[in-house]
Amino acid sequence: MNSLNTCLPDAWQDAVLLGRIDLGDGPTPVVIRNGRVEDLSRIAPTIADLLNSFTSSESIPTGIDLGLLHAMQLSPRSMQAASSRQPQLLTPTDLQCIKAAGVTFAASTLERVIEERARGDLAAAERIRQTLATRIGSELKSVRPGSEAASKLKTALIADGLWSQYLEVAIGPDAEVFTKAPVLSTVGWGDVIGVRADSHWNNPEPEVVLICDGQGRVRGATLGNDVNLRDFEGRSALLLGKAKDNNASCAMGPFIRLFDERFTLDTIRNAVIHLDIRGEDGFVLRGESSMQLMSRDPLELVGQTVGKHHQYPDGFALFLGTMFAPIQDRDVAGQGFTHKTGDRVRVTTPSLGSLENTVMHCDAVPPWTFGVSALMRNLTARGLLK
Repeated sequence: MNSLNTCLPDAWQDAVLLGRIDLGDGPTPVVIRNGRVEDLSRIAPTIADLLNSFTSSESIPTGIDLGLLHAMQLSPRSMQAASSRQPQLLTPTDLQCIKAAGVTFAASTLERVIEERARGDLAAAERIRQTLATRIGSELKSVRPGSEAASKLKTALIADGLWSQYLEVAIGPDAEVFTKAPVLSTVGWGDVIGVRADSHWNNPEPEVVLICDGQGRVRGATLGNDVNLRDFEGRSALLLGKAKDNNASCAMGPFIRLFDERFTLDTIRNAVIHLDIRGEDGFVLRGESSMQLMSRDPLELVGQTVGKHHQYPDGFALFLGTMFAPIQDRDVAGQGFTHKTGDRVRVTTPSLGSLENTVMHCDAVPPWTFGVSALMRNLTARGLLK
């Protein structure tokens, strides 16, 4: 695992970063400006409160100076860090709802259709992939969701017996937006990330995560890993909860970068997200997602997440989806990729830094015990709630 200092955004001293750390008394919101860490807990007890109270990075007041970030030696929230009482770096969100958009790239759309037709059978996927890629792959890339051309393509695919519920959200007017994880359940940089032990076909999903305040305004972004169990979801889309929401199956970090004149939504629209997986068996897999290839604009996805039908007073984090669906064989020819415990997963883009996590079975990860009621008790005991 690389040190946190090597996982920060390029030119991070010129960025405004938000995060959460635990110095021993509980989660503390911090801002990092000019290379220094400021404790904001007396200004806003949570990141959600902070983003709701201050509408720009420039308006955030000065907090208590904790020193240079490089000198803090922050460790991941892990069993080792908890026992040593070192300052811990937590996931950068707290009370925000964790939402995710799916099937937002043509490449991943095709893989979802393959999962569905293979019924979660990894061995059958390659044969189906070869058939479908030539038939619908290029057409998916050429149509705008909800357009007249998309409607005509839908009619043609139905006539050919190739229609799928995944194609409906890929090219239809309504995006797939679902709740990925409970509030406070996500893990951060350097922590372990979980997959079910009874899943035999799964993969990471490297993504950009937009951070929105309680009014639905996009305030910044971070990196995320929206782990997916392809065999579970392939058996039935109604198993999405088991495929997506498991112990430690959602990672974000290392920090939220707030938008300013140097870092804007256009930075995200033009970003390339890199993925690097290294197994204890010597296996290496690399991939990337170009955000320019998204089928829907990030603001459209935000608009379909929040509005008159859905409100999130504490804000929300929105995973934007990925085009990465690995098919490189790991052990057996024709059976593609799946995680093994001990895999080290690194999600990177220059403007946001690197998110690194190690894969474990989700029934063996450190238990999640610090929920909303525990946070409220902790903040009350520290005199931070007014």
